[in-house]
Amino acid sequence: MHDIAPFARLGGFLATGLCDVTRDPEALDSTGWWAVVAGYEGPPVCARFADVRPAPPPGAAAGRWRGPTPEEWTSSLDRAGYLAGVRRIREHIAAGEVYQVNLCRVLTAPLPGPADIEALSAVLAAGNPAPYAGAVRLPAHGVEVATASPELFLRRRGRAVASGPIKGTAPTAEAMLAKDRAENVMIVDLVRNDLGRVCVPGSVAVPGLCVIESHPGLVHLVSTVTGELAPGAGWPELLAGTFPPGSVTGAPKSSALRIIDALEPARRGPYCGAVGWVDADRRLGELAVAIRTFWIDRTAGRPVLRFGTGAGITWDSDPAGEWAETELKAARLVGVASTGGLPSGTGRKRHGADLAGR
Repeated sequence: MHDIAPFARLGGFLATGLCDVTRDPEALDSTGWWAVVAGYEGPPVCARFADVRPAPPPGAAAGRWRGPTPEEWTSSLDRAGYLAGVRRIREHIAAGEVYQVNLCRVLTAPLPGPADIEALSAVLAAGNPAPYAGAVRLPAHGVEVATASPELFLRRRGRAVASGPIKGTAPTAEAMLAKDRAENVMIVDLVRNDLGRVCVPGSVAVPGLCVIESHPGLVHLVSTVTGELAPGAGWPELLAGTFPPGSVTGAPKSSALRIIDALEPARRGPYCGAVGWVDADRRLGELAVAIRTFWIDRTAGRPVLRFGTGAGITWDSDPAGEWAETELKAARLVGVASTGGLPSGTGRKRHGADLAGR
């Protein structure tokens, strides 16, 4: 795999000609154009590329991507395990330890043969367009990620920073619940606090709260939080103050992280981390929350494809409803990535039946 050329396609750019790779975020305030993949559990992988040019979304070349069949996907938490996790989180909420926890599961399927993350990203771009879609391939560093993320984690324009937390998911705007809005407001407050650690006092604002956004197959509630980065603060401080993203952890974040660690049997890997780009010369950058994200894992010998899905759990959560939300978020994308694409009219039901008992 190491002989396949590294590349990044992010933010409307195609980057080739890898120069160097580091896990030190201070590099993002140096020089050059960087692709960034920050796994949920670890420090970011920052890759500087020499050749960076504007590029349209990739075209889906017929036959280039062969994914697993829909029946081959398994889940790190089956339906019974996920529902038990939701009930345990409600116990933590009742005890006053936490207000919200994002409970996730990782789906895994074996790949049928040689797999190219660039080909998968092309299939996703055609079948599930997303505002922060992209891909990064760094074979020597174990990074093969394709994302169809709808969520902004951090945008930086000089000293101006912004975040766009998503909380609240439903098939239609009319199906959104009061619980969804409450969930969003909790996380907005957390993101305000996170940005407040590294921004000029009084500069943090919420210009948009609980705005409905439509995406393929579902709608989200999206808020916008902005601030002015404090003098002397850069990417290291910004990431230290805000990572992992609040929308995929919970509130208070420290308690949520502890509960997540106890309840989730699989490491999240790139999922729920961040993926994006930084132009250090122009002091610009855009990192998405790594949701709706696939990655190829070759550590166990035969390569497998992984995908994460989750839901924010509050006191008002219905365990079966939260499981259904994880299915809704996964169904279309897993269908697109699987052989034959999403079965017309049956994708969500079939996917749920396939994974519920495994």
